[in-house]
Amino acid sequence: MIEIERKFLVTSTAFIAMAQTNTRIVQGYLNSHPERAVRVRIKGDKGFLTIKGKGNAFGTSRFEWEKEIPVTEAEQLLALCEKGAIDKTRYEVQVDAHLFEVDIFEGENQGLILAEVELQDENETFTKPDWLGEEVTGDSRYYNSQLSKNPYANW
Repeated sequence: MIEIERKFLVTSTAFIAMAQTNTRIVQGYLNSHPERAVRVRIKGDKGFLTIKGKGNAFGTSRFEWEKEIPVTEAEQLLALCEKGAIDKTRYEVQVDAHLFEVDIFEGENQGLILAEVELQDENETFTKPDWLGEEVTGDSRYYNSQLSKNPYANW
């Protein structure tokens, strides 16, 4: 239940041609405290409830618990969430042995494109595609829970 990932800005939309899937995601936070976040998400036609713990010093790993829930329940829980929903389209792009999840944000976070790659180990190496830009792992401004409070448009 430990998630290890690195996060990057994306410099071009060249990844779209490589994507295997793309799915709209709407999510909100029942709790967006830095020590623990409780997220409700609708991804395509599925609902999810996720709890994330505080990240380590580098922001690469943290506790994550997620369960699928009925989409009707996710819709009801979204109505209870803190102000500031996240709306984005996620593209899944396989690059060698790793799957990159690339999010194009909408609404108040429009203009922001982020890529995440999940790893088995914090020191694991991976191929960095040309469209991958600056690493922002550990920069809390780019956490979805923080983007819901302080959107990219306000920066």
